[in-house]
Amino acid sequence: MDSKTFKTVLAVLLNIGISIAMVLVNKYLYVKVGFPNVTLTLMHFASTFICLHFCQLYGMFPIKKVPITKIIPLSITFCGFVVLTNLSLENNSVGTYQVAKVITTPCVMLIQYYAYGQKFSMNVIFTVIPIVLGVCLNFMYDLKYNTLGTMYALLGVIVTSFYQVLVGAKQKEFQMSSMQLLYYQAPISAVILIVPMLIFEPVSNITDASWELIEVGAVLFSCLMAFGVNLSIYWIIGNTSALTYNMAGHIKFCLLIATGFLLFDEPLSVNQIFGFFLTLAGVIAYTHQRMKQETTAKETKSN
Repeated sequence: MDSKTFKTVLAVLLNIGISIAMVLVNKYLYVKVGFPNVTLTLMHFASTFICLHFCQLYGMFPIKKVPITKIIPLSITFCGFVVLTNLSLENNSVGTYQVAKVITTPCVMLIQYYAYGQKFSMNVIFTVIPIVLGVCLNFMYDLKYNTLGTMYALLGVIVTSFYQVLVGAKQKEFQMSSMQLLYYQAPISAVILIVPMLIFEPVSNITDASWELIEVGAVLFSCLMAFGVNLSIYWIIGNTSALTYNMAGHIKFCLLIATGFLLFDEPLSVNQIFGFFLTLAGVIAYTHQRMKQETTAKETKSN
């Protein structure tokens, strides 16, 4: 295994582990504590910038100048991506929240095809079919289904897809590393969220509440994990592709279905379980096809 492959595997594993932990902590904050959504998202962005600033001071990456106006579209989609997915988590079961995110894969493929002319083999396209069918089954037979949660989930998928494609495009356009781009994006995103936070989630909601040590610790832990998740997302997309990131995310899908069932007593119907395995079958088929394509490409180059 070469150095780049090792780093990619490490980044994927890190992203999976931290993402699962953050989803569970955020679900606890939303359901058990009633912590305001946009406020927590703003805190995630601010803590990410602070962590990056210390990384920069210790020489982990140099600051590269780029016009702020060109970062704003990315920051806006970043805000929409995080806020909408958090609202989906708040209003849906952990299983439905994660299932909805799987639809991002075909959505990313459509954007890359129509906006960038990227083509996919028929074998890869066919592997998406069981994924979509599995997601639909999970969604239709979720015993905790609600209309508001569905709306947030679908809007989140659309914004997330554009965001992921835009991340890869901007990194290549500016020739910036994940840390360099995120260093600009995080504070701009935080500033964008100040106005909606003050309108919909007054600061008094937080200052007037009585906080226990475990709740404060959960908020701080969530903020630190947000930094790790954001950084790993950028690294994976920048060094591989948005599709690779989404397929790695399907592993989180499987694990989060199980943890939602075990920790939050979220019921699973027979049809949901069937959809779960159907989605997993599509993920395995996709991985097999991608590995075959990469092996063929390497053999062609060597010849």
